[in-house]
Amino acid sequence: MAVRMRDIAKDMGVSLMTVSKALRDHSDVARETRRRIQERARELRYQPNLIARSLASKRSFLIGLTIPDIMNSFFAEVAKGIEGKLDPLGYQILITNSGENAETELRQIRLLVGRKVDGLIIASAGVHSSGPLVELLTAHNSRYVLIDRMIPNAKANFVGVKDEEIGAMATEHLIDQGCERIAHLRGRMVSTGRGRLRGYQRALAKHKLKVPPEYIVSAAHEDSTGYDAMQLLLQLKPRPDGVFCYNDAVAIGAMKAILEAGLDVPRDIAVVGAGDLHNGDMLRVPVSTINQSSFQIGQAAAELLLRCMESETPQKRVFFPPRLVVRASSLRHPSSPDGAPPTSRKGRGTPPR
Repeated sequence: MAVRMRDIAKDMGVSLMTVSKALRDHSDVARETRRRIQERARELRYQPNLIARSLASKRSFLIGLTIPDIMNSFFAEVAKGIEGKLDPLGYQILITNSGENAETELRQIRLLVGRKVDGLIIASAGVHSSGPLVELLTAHNSRYVLIDRMIPNAKANFVGVKDEEIGAMATEHLIDQGCERIAHLRGRMVSTGRGRLRGYQRALAKHKLKVPPEYIVSAAHEDSTGYDAMQLLLQLKPRPDGVFCYNDAVAIGAMKAILEAGLDVPRDIAVVGAGDLHNGDMLRVPVSTINQSSFQIGQAAAELLLRCMESETPQKRVFFPPRLVVRASSLRHPSSPDGAPPTSRKGRGTPPR
């Protein structure tokens, strides 16, 4: 016969409520009491009745996580942060992968809403206005938090970074390394792609550097598309001497094209990505990047969603500061701590971290 919570309560001489709270790791129960109850539950091989729990609490204890690229380690780190916050509270995470397709995303979220998830965390593939997605979420009174990408015109909770700062920081670093002809392999025109492009253009304008329009090439978000886009840049006269890539996957593809052309990274062309790809420091040419605190984004999104599910809370936006991670792909001046020659930083304020 299956062990019930009331059996654990009787066995340990505590109330049913105490057992319930201890198994949910609730702070109302003393730490030592929680430990003893949880240990006894494991000994008795207690398995919670999820259906009964859902009926009693009127919750499904399911959270939907919709991401655009399941192969991108940035989103894997985000998911790890979310799981670390929600799993101890008894929530299960249902992950869907939109493949950067807004129609697929809408269909997947409609299914998650139909599964009666308690909340949603969404990195949207939508390029234009909020439209059908926000209408769907509003119609079902869904609790949700956006991560990484903002949806135009949507008044929603958000956790991420300011992408314009990413673009500016990466481009400033390339300028500090002596690059004068800096190209940009841009992403899709979601908020991340638009913001990073603006930051790139802002940094060039600040230093009065002009580049031809063909120095900005659409490269989507994969290594294969980064490779193809870099091939176009290599045909230009003069070719760029620095490239800021939308993300690390694009940067890896770009470096492959550069090396296959018999050129050196970073001496001939310096490269910077974004996202701090897992194992990016173990590549043939370790890739310089912008760290976005992906794990912390996941944790903060989970915490914000929990507050939303508990009560009506004012919409909140949480931004983590981007951080420059300098590696071999852009390091032309290794004598300086941050890779920049001392003279290049004069008049430019605080050097990138």
